Amino acid sequence: MSDSEMVVEEEQEEVVVEDVRPIAGIGTLVFGKWDASAITCKDPGLAPYINLTTVGVPHTGGRHANAWFGKAKLSVVERYINKLMRTGPYTGKKQGAMKAFEAALDSIAEKTGENPLQIFVNAICNAAPMEEITRIKFGAVSQPKAVDSSPSRRLDVALRNLAKGAQQGTHKSKRTLTNCVINEISKASADDATSFAVAKKEELERIASSAR
Repeated sequence: MSDSEMVVEEEQEEVVVEDVRPIAGIGTLVFGKWDASAITCKDPGLAPYINLTTVGVPHTGGRHANAWFGKAKLSVVERYINKLMRTGPYTGKKQGAMKAFEAALDSIAEKTGENPLQIFVNAICNAAPMEEITRIKFGAVSQPKAVDSSPSRRLDVALRNLAKGAQQGTHKSKRTLTNCVINEISKASADDATSFAVAKKEELERIASSAR
């Protein structure tokens, strides 16, 4: 074997294969920590509408607002953070809502040892109502009628109630928004009736079943 061939073999042995991972905050990593690629949805109706793709900070600046069904392309993480900014002390404070939700995910991961995004998706599935009611007029008489909810509508209602339940927990209380988000998401993921979102879902479905 010649000297040149021996040098080539030595160089090949020194080549180290690097572990290629997604850049923090880009692609499937939410907040640069949580991998969303392995998250599953137990509700087949909601699965196509739950989008966890996050690029950097979950803030798109409303670029989806004028697009037809543009919110379907928006991450549910950002949609939930936007809904946390309801009328009250958190109006317009997206940085504060974002930090509160990130801290809540960190705390849930420490307590459960699971991916907090999976618990968040389970909470959404348990809080999404299957039926709602509408009013139909026959002449001067108006009566309620049960209707099936579309998957997009179910996701909207679930996110709204999860955020509303978390924010209402801070009213006249010393609990922070982070603690209330942890409490609401944990209870909803366990399908606990004391959760605001789950209670609202059961109330809607109960009224709808009586209006069939």
